[in-house]
Amino acid sequence: MNIWVIVCLPLGGLLIGYIYYWLGKGIEKGNNLVLEEYYQPNKTIPFKMAPLVLFGTIATHFFGASAGREGTAIQIGASIADQFKYRFKLNNADRKILLIMGISAGFASVFGTPLAGFIFSLEVIKTKKMNYKAIFPSLTIALIAEWICTNFWGVPHTHYYITEIASYSLENLSWTILAGVAFGLTAMSFSLLKAYFKKLFGKIKFPPLRPFVGGIGIAVFVFLIGSTKYIGLGIPIIEASFTNQMLPYDFAIKVILTAFTLGTGFKGGEVTPLFFMGATLGSALFLILPLPMSLLAGMGFLAVFAGATNTPLACIVMGMELFGVEGFVYIAVACVVAYFASGQTSVYSSQEKSKLKHWLYAFLKVNKLFVFK
Repeated sequence: MNIWVIVCLPLGGLLIGYIYYWLGKGIEKGNNLVLEEYYQPNKTIPFKMAPLVLFGTIATHFFGASAGREGTAIQIGASIADQFKYRFKLNNADRKILLIMGISAGFASVFGTPLAGFIFSLEVIKTKKMNYKAIFPSLTIALIAEWICTNFWGVPHTHYYITEIASYSLENLSWTILAGVAFGLTAMSFSLLKAYFKKLFGKIKFPPLRPFVGGIGIAVFVFLIGSTKYIGLGIPIIEASFTNQMLPYDFAIKVILTAFTLGTGFKGGEVTPLFFMGATLGSALFLILPLPMSLLAGMGFLAVFAGATNTPLACIVMGMELFGVEGFVYIAVACVVAYFASGQTSVYSSQEKSKLKHWLYAFLKVNKLFVFK
């Protein structure tokens, strides 16, 4: 990306802000709106969410802000799926299945991981009881969506490779647990920072000015460091993390920049930046942990995502789809540890709190082992 493109980012932010101000009433919450409508059905998610979030994400990426694309795909999938409820007069139970299908299709098509997309759509909801009726439809639509994206549209997916797996031992599993804690704390930091910036910029009374001011801040930062390394999706850096040791602060800059981008009102997803944070942190941990670099990068790639979205099962399955089964145990341990280490935080502020985490933290607090707020 040409560094001078970033000069136009404030104007791009102003454009996004104005379009959502004029046309986006009722859909500003994005993925949180999808979750809220699942938990407590109120009204049909407007179809306009699909084209508006698509435009907003394209503009965000074109001008160089730091955001992903999975959130966009989920919003597009859910808003389109929800129109069937209105057209066919479906009840709320059937509508919930449609929303799960929309989430599943959006996730699977973006990352080329239909099984992970299917599990993510069920796991991210975080309700007390799994929606068993949604299992077959969400799996079917994930497979279809991924096939259409890959074979009909010819859209390629990025491939990542773990080239070396450590031998299984208690020592190596201990190092994995330690890395998992670091990944979970990173996920927590991102969620808290995103919420902080959203609250901070919410003090600007005129909404279109929020991404405009945010765009100025991002542009100034990029020119100060003289590099576009930390903006956009960052896929080249993610790929490099599996073979080259990253700088110890690469992940932290991406955490701050992405939280700032999304917190100020730019549109896009969180997941690919989370991959960046995790992969670069894992690569940097190679300096102090005696595990293979590509394994650490792969663990971080998935574990930070697991901690930030509270979806460890989906991330474990995604690991098998992306990297094969050889490193399954290490990836599973890292994802589960990161999930618990991330606390009761989430990139989706409307996501229900995890009951499993609540019970664990209550036990630890009662026994005065740790204190979780």
